[in-house]
Amino acid sequence: MRQRAARDQKRLDSGAVTSPKDLESLQRELTSLAKRQGDLEDVVLEVMERRESAQERVAELTGRADSLQAKVDDAVARRDAAFAGIDAEAATATKERELTAADIPAALLGLYDKIRVKEGGIGAARLYQRRCEGCRLELNITEINDVRAAAADTVVRCENCHRILVRTPDSGL
Repeated sequence: MRQRAARDQKRLDSGAVTSPKDLESLQRELTSLAKRQGDLEDVVLEVMERRESAQERVAELTGRADSLQAKVDDAVARRDAAFAGIDAEAATATKERELTAADIPAALLGLYDKIRVKEGGIGAARLYQRRCEGCRLELNITEINDVRAAAADTVVRCENCHRILVRTPDSGL
């Protein structure tokens, strides 16, 4: 547009156009081109302002994204460390269970495993103050008397949840 305006202005200034009608037309075209150029420059300025605003927003959002990614990376590192700790504890517990299970009669271990599978992972529960810690129900007086009368090496089970009851000094017997 600038080239066209410069070319038309050069034609007008050179005197090559002699017809008043053509001169008037050239002047109108130059005025029109100047107006269009001004309008386009205003549009360009507006676009540049929007671009600058968008770039600032992109920079802000990029900063926030980087901050969030740092938090995510930290959380992932903490999670991985926790998983490693849990895996180590599980390995230790598995070894301890294997050592302990070696001393338990096979029939009792089989019963324990059967109950554990049936009861969602807990095959034995502590009897604490006359209450089964597996089902959290208090044993009635008849059940308590049966547990009291049972020999120390007898396997006693809860009548409610059927778990093996582990008697301790806190059993309330």
